[in-house]
Amino acid sequence: MALIGRKHKVSKQDIVSSFKHAYEGIKYATVKERNMHIHILFALLVIIFAAIFNISYIEWIICLVLIGLVISLELINTAIEQVVDLITTDENNYAKMAKDLSAGAVLVSAIISAIIGLNIFLPRIIEFLGM
Repeated sequence: MALIGRKHKVSKQDIVSSFKHAYEGIKYATVKERNMHIHILFALLVIIFAAIFNISYIEWIICLVLIGLVISLELINTAIEQVVDLITTDENNYAKMAKDLSAGAVLVSAIISAIIGLNIFLPRIIEFLGM
């Protein structure tokens, strides 16, 4: 309770350090994690298709929020996997469940993002192909 009301002075160096650590985490996942490669590939494809098909402002916002959501959840999933691996390398049902649950969160967001993306892009692709 003693900390309530106390102000912690945050230095410019603390803020820079925080961004540096965040960058290192993103870099690690981008370089080392296969699933992050897949998410980044799909994010780039969405951005390219969005530019080609000249989607609306609101559709851009939706796509960018979904890209951010999936990539953020993949970063959290990677963090959970790293912590679980740090705690135990033995077969453990709780460790497995923690990893499976975090991977499931990424999968759910990716599936919902794909469904929304199809709703945005499929009509344009069909029109472009003259179907």
